Amino acid sequence: MASHSETGASPYKHPYHLVDPSPWPIAGAFAGGALVLGIIFIAHGGGWWLLALGLLAVLATMFFWWRDVLKESNTPGLHSPVVRLGLRYGMVLFIASEVMFFVAFFWAYFHFALFPEHVSGAEKAIWPPAGVYTFDPFSLPFLNTMILLLSGTTVTWAHHALLNNDRRSLIIGLSLTVLLGLSFSAFQAYEYLVAPFAFTDGIYPSTFYLATGFHGFHVIVGTIFLAVCLVRAIRGAFTPERHFGFEAAAWYWHFVDVVWLFLFIFIYWWGAGQIAHH
Repeated sequence: MASHSETGASPYKHPYHLVDPSPWPIAGAFAGGALVLGIIFIAHGGGWWLLALGLLAVLATMFFWWRDVLKESNTPGLHSPVVRLGLRYGMVLFIASEVMFFVAFFWAYFHFALFPEHVSGAEKAIWPPAGVYTFDPFSLPFLNTMILLLSGTTVTWAHHALLNNDRRSLIIGLSLTVLLGLSFSAFQAYEYLVAPFAFTDGIYPSTFYLATGFHGFHVIVGTIFLAVCLVRAIRGAFTPERHFGFEAAAWYWHFVDVVWLFLFIFIYWWGAGQIAHH
C-alpha cells in the first residue's frame, strides 16, 4: 500500500495542519525583546551591542522559521486548501494591523495640523509651525510617488505572468520591482540628508520622520520580501496554482504603495508650508 507521502494525502482525518513543536516562537520573543531593549538603551545613551544582537537574532529567527514553513509547504498533504485559505486570512489581518499602525501616525499629524493651537510653545497657531521650511512636493517626493506607482504595475505584471505560466516575464517583472524599491529607498535617504529640518526641531519634524521613516522601513522590508520571491521564482518554486508566498509579497507591496499616496497627498502636498530651496 502506498504511503501518505507517496499519494499526497494528508496523514490526518481533518484538513488542518498541526505543526510540529518549534523553537522559533520563543526564540523570536527573546530576539524581539532584545531588539526593543537595545533601542531603549541607545535612547538613554547606552551602546549599540544589544541592538545589533537583537537585530541579528530577529533576522536569524525569521530565516529559519520561514525556511521551515517552506519545507512544510512542499510536504504533500500538509498545506491543504483550508490551510492555504487560513494563510491568506492571516496575511489580510496582518496588513489590517499595519493599517492601524499608520493610523496612529496620521492621527498625531492631523491633530496638530488641524488644531495648531495645541502645539506647545508656538507663537502663532499655524501649520506648519512658524520657521519650518518644507519640501517641494512636486520635486523629489513626486518622483518617489511615480517610482512606487510604477513598481505597483510591475509587480502586478509579474503576478499575471505567473498565473499564465510565463516564467520569463515573472522574473523580469519581479526584478524591475526590486530595482524600483531600491531606487525609492535611495532617493528617500538623499531626501533625509538634504532635509531643511532635524528630528529634534519640533512637532512637525517628529511627525514627518515617524510617518515617512516607518514607511521607508516598510519599503525596505517589502523589497527584501520581493527579492526572496525573485530568487524562488528563478529556482522555479512558484506555479500558477501554488504561489501564496508571492501573493503575500504583492499584497504587502500594494499596501506600501497606498500608504505612500496618503503620505504624499496629506504631508508633502496638503501640509506644505514655506518651501525650502536647496
